[in-house]
Amino acid sequence: MMMKKLLPNCAALTIAGSDSGGGAGIQADLKTFSALGVFGTSVITAVTAQNLTGVTAIQPISPDVVQKQLIAVLEGFPIKAIKTGMLFSAEIIEIIARTLGDPRYPKAPLIIDPVFAATSGSKLIQDDAIRQLTEKLFPMAALITPNMPEAGILLDEQLETRQHLEKAAKGLFERFKVPVLMKGGHLEADKAVDILFDGREMISFESELIRGVNNHGSGCTLASAIAAAVARGETLREAVNTAKIYITRALQGSLELSPGLRVIDHFPQFYPVLIAREKK
Repeated sequence: MMMKKLLPNCAALTIAGSDSGGGAGIQADLKTFSALGVFGTSVITAVTAQNLTGVTAIQPISPDVVQKQLIAVLEGFPIKAIKTGMLFSAEIIEIIARTLGDPRYPKAPLIIDPVFAATSGSKLIQDDAIRQLTEKLFPMAALITPNMPEAGILLDEQLETRQHLEKAAKGLFERFKVPVLMKGGHLEADKAVDILFDGREMISFESELIRGVNNHGSGCTLASAIAAAVARGETLREAVNTAKIYITRALQGSLELSPGLRVIDHFPQFYPVLIAREKK
């Protein structure tokens, strides 16, 4: 049975790496866009050989080809939001920032997931690229979504508690002057806690902590769900709430690929109705 669309049709763009395991990166982003009723376009920055246990190879795409992909999408589609994930190198970041800043192309809200490493711990960005990311792309962002290890690198601090989460959100906003969603997935807590700070309010989003599911790609999914909701016209606060509902239900409705191995499921048909109900 066809489900009535809740919001107008629109398109979003993900700029990220390809995950051969299908759980993170471009693959997770496009699944999320589709599940939330947004047409997904993509710019691939790197091809990775990876699965749920780790990354065994990375082949970056040449900056020239990255730029040509980006221009093709910006010229060909009415993009309403952009999400970035794995960007890998300073050269790729430089050309993305230059192209997004080109006045010939329409501007769209930019959601930056500063991907430094995979869930397995494998490194996904070169050392000299982090500075380029913060100096060139962060100033263009509508939101950055670091997890605790990533925020720790950016602030040169060790983050362990919820108080650290709130302090980091404020510290990153003061440093980069953009709204921050601090992801609390590394907290030892009974709830899944994320903190949004936009320079005025410190807003806490809490949801059930889902255990027993491999959460590979959960950060990519959360950021791309925010981008999808922003593309649909939601405010930042509304979009984060939508994304929290989405990732929680995707974890709750996980797929059991083999005995004891459960992974995120993006496509239960009840998501649009569920989100509408939970927002009432």
